Amino acid sequence: MKVATITCHRVYNHGAALQAWALASYIKREGHEVNIIDYRPEYLSGQFEWKVNNPRFDKPIVRWLYLLAKYPSWKKSQKRKIAFDSFDAKYIAPLVTEKTYTTCDELKNDPPKADVYVAGSDQIWNTELKNGTDASFYLDFGGTEVRKVSYAASFATKSLRQGTESFVKSKLANFDSIAVREPSGLNILENMNYSGSLVCDPVFLLDADVWSSEYQMAEGSDEKYVLVYDFEVSNEVKSVAERIAKEKGLKIFSIGPYPLSYATKNYINSGPDVFVALVKNATCVVSNSFHATAFSFIFKRDLFVVKRADGLNSRMQELLSRYGLSDRLVDSKAPSEILLSHIDYEKVDDILKAEIERSKEWLINNIISEKNA
Repeated sequence: MKVATITCHRVYNHGAALQAWALASYIKREGHEVNIIDYRPEYLSGQFEWKVNNPRFDKPIVRWLYLLAKYPSWKKSQKRKIAFDSFDAKYIAPLVTEKTYTTCDELKNDPPKADVYVAGSDQIWNTELKNGTDASFYLDFGGTEVRKVSYAASFATKSLRQGTESFVKSKLANFDSIAVREPSGLNILENMNYSGSLVCDPVFLLDADVWSSEYQMAEGSDEKYVLVYDFEVSNEVKSVAERIAKEKGLKIFSIGPYPLSYATKNYINSGPDVFVALVKNATCVVSNSFHATAFSFIFKRDLFVVKRADGLNSRMQELLSRYGLSDRLVDSKAPSEILLSHIDYEKVDDILKAEIERSKEWLINNIISEKNA
C-alpha cells in the first residue's frame, strides 16, 4: 500500500523529529511505500527565522530596532538549527513528499497520492497550540477513496480548549479509524461520541537494537552521568538531578534548548541523534519530557519524571501508570529511597511488549483494510 503520514515533523524538537521518523520507518519496514507529507505552515516553520512576525512592529524603524534586539539570540540559535537540519537531511528528507505544503488549501487543491493517510503521532491535536485547530492534521483533504486513520495522536491535555470542541468534533468525522496515545484522549473522543483505540507512541514500534544501529553516536559512552532533559529550566528538575548525582557520584549532562548552570556538560546545539545516544548511555534520566521518558523505557534506564509547575502532568501520569511506575513521578521532596531505587524492567517489559504488539497489529490492519470496510 502507498501510505502518507502527516505530523509536526520539522519543529526543531527532539521527540517530534524522532516519532515522525519512527512511524514512517516502521511502515516502510513492513513493506509499504511511505512518505511524510512535507507540511510546513508558517506557525511551525518560522522558529529560527530572523524576521518580524508581530504586526505591532510593522513600522520600519520599530521593525529594525526589534530585529537588532533579536539578533544575538537568533545567532546563538543557528548552531542548534544546523544540528537539526543535519538530522533532517539524513533521516527525514528522504521520506518527505516532493511537494511542500504550507496551508490546508494547498493540500486540498493538490493532495498527496496515497491509498492511506495516517495522522500522527505526537501533539497534533493539542488545542492549546495552533496545530490543534489546523484542519490539515485532521486529514481535511484528499478524495473519498483514500482511507484516513490516526495513529497515536495526542490531545496532550485532559480536555479541549474552550471553544474548540465544535471544530474538533466536525473534523474527526474525516476518519475511518482513530487511535490515540493517552487514555485521556479516549475520554475526549467518547465525550464527542467517537470511539477510538489506545496505542503506543511510534518510537516504541522500533526496538532498542534498531535505534542503536541507526543512531550510532558515541556521546556519553565513556562517562557515568545523570541526563537532564528540561525544557522549562525547572528548579524542581535541578533539585532532583543534583540529589541523585550527589548520592551516586555521577556527573550531570543536559540536552535541551537552554544551558543549565548546574550541568557538567550542556548539549544545547545537538540534534535528535545525539539525544538518543545520551539517553542510551545514561545511568539515570531526569526529565519532564514525554519522549525522554519513552526512550528511557526503550533503553531500560532508571528514570524520574519531575512534576511540571503548570499542571500539565496528565500525559506523564498516564504513561507511567500504564507500566506500574507512578512512583517515578516526583518532585524535589521525594524520599531518598525512591530516588536511589531501580526500575524492575522485567515487569515493565511484559506490559510494554503486549501493548507494542497490539499497536503494531492495529496499525498494519488499518493500513491494509479496505476503505469503509
